[in-house]
Amino acid sequence: MAPLYDDVISEIAAYVCRDGEIGSDEAYQTARLALMDSIGCALLAMGFSACSEFIAVEDASLNIPRGVPVPGTSNRKPPIQAAFDITTAIRWLDFNDTWLAKEWGHPSDNFGAILAASYDYQLQHHDAPMRMRDVFELAIRAYEIQGVLALDNAFNRVGIDHVLLVKVASAAVAAAVFSGNDENTVASAVSHSWLDATLRTYRHAPNTNSRKSWAAGDATSRGLMFAKHAERGMPGVLTALTAPAYGFQDVWFEGREVTLQRSFGSYVTENVLFKVRYPAEFHGQTAVEAGVALHPHVAHRLSEVASIEIMTQEPAIRIIDKSGSLTSPADRDHCIQYMTAVALINGTVTSEDYEEEASLDPRIDALRDKMVVTECPEFTEEYLHPNRRSIANAVQVHFKDGSSTDRVEIRYPIGHRTRRNEAIPLLNEKFADNVASTYGDTNYAQNVLGLFDDSTKIDGMKVVDFMDRLRFNEKTERNATN
Repeated sequence: MAPLYDDVISEIAAYVCRDGEIGSDEAYQTARLALMDSIGCALLAMGFSACSEFIAVEDASLNIPRGVPVPGTSNRKPPIQAAFDITTAIRWLDFNDTWLAKEWGHPSDNFGAILAASYDYQLQHHDAPMRMRDVFELAIRAYEIQGVLALDNAFNRVGIDHVLLVKVASAAVAAAVFSGNDENTVASAVSHSWLDATLRTYRHAPNTNSRKSWAAGDATSRGLMFAKHAERGMPGVLTALTAPAYGFQDVWFEGREVTLQRSFGSYVTENVLFKVRYPAEFHGQTAVEAGVALHPHVAHRLSEVASIEIMTQEPAIRIIDKSGSLTSPADRDHCIQYMTAVALINGTVTSEDYEEEASLDPRIDALRDKMVVTECPEFTEEYLHPNRRSIANAVQVHFKDGSSTDRVEIRYPIGHRTRRNEAIPLLNEKFADNVASTYGDTNYAQNVLGLFDDSTKIDGMKVVDFMDRLRFNEKTERNATN
């Protein structure tokens, strides 16, 4: 008889191992978009030395002939390290997809574990029919686990970082790959993930630093590690959540129960939020859109600005309402005042706008000092409503002569499901721009762009072939260019 795990752990394991494809045609289409967008974000990040120098280790002990390719590099890493590197690159610039509920997070963080586990498994089992269609299904399941857990459980309220849910979801899908969908193996890996809660202090002043760019890489790699251990027979922790005094709920969650608001399906993938135009923390995306809309009316009158009102939802108040000095790109891209000021000044926001040189523009802090951020209860209510899930902000600029701009209110950002048709062509443009920004018009760039031209073709592609095409061989590229 299989051991009896906590209900939440058992439900996750049963869902991951459920026979048959999960999800609607819309879910698979969205999963393809999510992987395309994630790869683009990772390759864009490789053009930033802080990221490329952090993950592109040439240490011989970490580069192995049969390792997992790390996109945008010539490296092949052991699966656990590859998962870390892939997700860290995807997450580095805060430009990948997002999920917002009582807890927040970035479901595409799981691609590090999904790709590394699938590639490694296919290397070890040459007859394994691992295709990219399988990767998209694993993504749907990982997104669902992370997102459904986020609906009712505000881990941030007790100081726990959302990457805990990446650990849980990555462990679940990786263990399913390694074990051939054995529920007990999956439950073991998932149970150990719950013991690995992480404090989120590195996301808040005075401790905000670049760890927030690699925390998800750490989480997905540890999830993969737990999956490896479980596949080798590691016993699980049956009551990891509910054990009196020593379980997750009593120690970390103030005695509250971890709950599942809905049954697992493909809801999260279908409703995931894409960062289409602006690399900014998602609670501020519509503030940036409002700032861009107001730019023509404000940019030529910056010296005349008396005050700027930003009306937002309650989570934004807690996460990205910041005054005073901002010490790093990680600090700036999580400041609603900073991103809105840049939008008003420049008419757009780019990853470069968070770097040190751009932050020295005195106009940014001059506008920040004039901003008042307040909660709009209606925005908060709609943010939490399961059938609305808006992420609203409103911005209005007041001038010294008593005049003011219109109050620009945007409830649904362009990355929202309700604006998906508008977003898809822009996501394709974003992907092309992200790849070109680092790799230009090279053979490598064209090769990567071609991967996503045909959904039927990519669905049938072997995982190893897909990943090998993402590996950048500088020597070969140089010879081709010459």
